[in-house]
Amino acid sequence: MAKPVNLRELALETLLVIRKEHRQSHLFLREVCDAHRYLPARDRAFLVRLVEGTLENQILLDYCIDQFSRTRTGKMKPQILEILRLSVYQILFMDSVPDSAAVNEAVRLTAGKGFHGLKGFVNGVLRSISRGRDQIRYPDRSDGKVYIHIRYSIPEFLAESWIREFGLEQTEAICRSFLDERPVTVRLRGGLLEKIENTPEEKREAQLEELTGCTMTKAPYAPDCWYLKGAGDIGQIPAFQSGEMTVQDVSSNLAVRAARPCANETVLDLCAAPGGKSLLAYDLMEGEGSITARDLTEIRTERIRENIRRLGAESIQTEEADALIYDPEWEGKADLVIADLPCTGYGVIGKKPDIKYNASPEKQAALAELQREILENAVRYVKPGGRMLYSTCTFGTAENQDNVRYLLEKFPAFEPVSLTDRLPAELLALPSIAASAPLGYAQLLPGVCACDGFFIALFQRKKEDI
Repeated sequence: MAKPVNLRELALETLLVIRKEHRQSHLFLREVCDAHRYLPARDRAFLVRLVEGTLENQILLDYCIDQFSRTRTGKMKPQILEILRLSVYQILFMDSVPDSAAVNEAVRLTAGKGFHGLKGFVNGVLRSISRGRDQIRYPDRSDGKVYIHIRYSIPEFLAESWIREFGLEQTEAICRSFLDERPVTVRLRGGLLEKIENTPEEKREAQLEELTGCTMTKAPYAPDCWYLKGAGDIGQIPAFQSGEMTVQDVSSNLAVRAARPCANETVLDLCAAPGGKSLLAYDLMEGEGSITARDLTEIRTERIRENIRRLGAESIQTEEADALIYDPEWEGKADLVIADLPCTGYGVIGKKPDIKYNASPEKQAALAELQREILENAVRYVKPGGRMLYSTCTFGTAENQDNVRYLLEKFPAFEPVSLTDRLPAELLALPSIAASAPLGYAQLLPGVCACDGFFIALFQRKKEDI
């Protein structure tokens, strides 16, 4: 008979691997869940919440531990610190877990890791937090940077730069949104989309549940995007396996729609993995035209190929190529270049919390420079009269508006394309987007827009040569 899985121990081991090996938390957690697919859905959900919640709130958890421990978190053994974080998260954020259970399991985990002499320490710290949670001294909101840093577990340099750019109120809305539940967003296509097109809106959710066996709610802005709830392993859903459903966030969907790829056009997607934008372009072009999806490594291009095969879009060409290296064969050939470039990823911190802990001003500056180097190649691939879509899954002027200005100043043959008739009315109703859309770009802020943080900019090459 198989030994029962201790979910807290599994969560601890997962967190330790993420820290030690610098694994991307969302990908490694998916691997762990796949390896334990035999567990009931409720147990896997408990595991995911423990790991994600502990990661999301790491700075806040350390702050609370430091108020009750004589040994500062910065000097603790990694295993003990992770046990405390995991347990304090349960005490402060999981009402369904009795404090006694969190404390007792932490003591068992401590002994199980071979730290028998520290059982009393762990027990004492956790019982003190359990008894004294109402006496925890949190930073006052008047000290904006420290308040955001602790309350939302945001590194200080990010809190400071965001407050400077967006103000405290909007920064808090952004950071609060990172802690919201993040259901999987899927794009419906093919026969599944056709079956609901003529169904009254109020009946579509019920019809989709009948067709797919999944609970769905309509996502905002994009006509074909839906939130998938309680589906477990999406790879086991027949509609996903058949290619009638694919994962794509609303913001990414909107970017491609703004570029308006048309039938019989030539499209070059420079940093395409996992292929969502190329595949949406394929559907909007009704399979008529040429699409080349490129990325840097074989691993990334294979992910594109897997999605192409699943969606039956074999006419899309996949190539392994470095966007930093100019390709003369593409000089002036593309009707549309999609440049969704590497970025800091601040817009998706809600899905990938380790992004914020790996951030630094130096990395941000280096990425902004990398984006400009790629853009200098990308503009040369656009034919006269053609378009280029520049997008990132981040927010902040350094990687977005500053790069728009840079491109327009350095390449006068390019001009911005107004987005006022290319974005949904709900977004254009927001003052910031209404102001920037005529200038050819839109910054989607999490907590302000009901989607991931994203930046969209569209340019057209004039009929004259660069």
